[in-house]
Amino acid sequence: MTTLSTPVSELQTSSAIRRVAERLAALGHAHAPVMLDDAARTAQQAADALGVALGQIAKSIIFRRKGDERAVLVITSGDRRVNEKLVQALVCGEGHKLGRADADFVKAQTGFSIGGVSPLAHANEPVTLIDRELFRFDVVWAAAGHPHAVFPLTPQELERYTGAPVADVVQTLAE
Repeated sequence: MTTLSTPVSELQTSSAIRRVAERLAALGHAHAPVMLDDAARTAQQAADALGVALGQIAKSIIFRRKGDERAVLVITSGDRRVNEKLVQALVCGEGHKLGRADADFVKAQTGFSIGGVSPLAHANEPVTLIDRELFRFDVVWAAAGHPHAVFPLTPQELERYTGAPVADVVQTLAE
C-alpha cells in the first residue's frame, strides 16, 4: 500500500488541484485533497495506493453528447462498468447520441487530464450522473484534478456537491 503524502495545501500545486481544493473549501468540505506517492490514473491504482476496496473509488468517466457536443460525466464505482445505453437514455434527447470522449475533448471541457478528472470544479459544467452503486460505501475517494491527487467524501456529499441525480447506470454482471 502506498502512503498518502503531504496535504496538497502545503505543496506547489497545479491550477487544476487548486481549483478542486478551492471548490471543496467553498463547500465547507472537511478534507482537502492529498497527494499520493504514486500516480493513480486508474481506479485499481487508486484503490491499491489508498488500501481501500476498488468500489470505493469514485471514477469520473466523460462521454461526448453528439449533436450539441456537451460533456457527460458519469461518476461510477471503481468496480463497475458504465452501461452507455442506460446513460444515453437518461441524458440524450431526440437526435442526440452518446459517444466516446478523447483526451483533448476531456481536457477542453473539464479542465482536467484523463486520470485526474475530478467530479467537481470543471471548466464547463457537464451533464452529470452518479452511479447508485457508490452508495454501498460510507466513504469514497475521488480524483482531485491530477493523477496523484485525491480526496475522500461520502456518496451523500458527492450528490450534494454536484447536484447530480443518482441513477442505475452500470452494466449488470451478465453484460
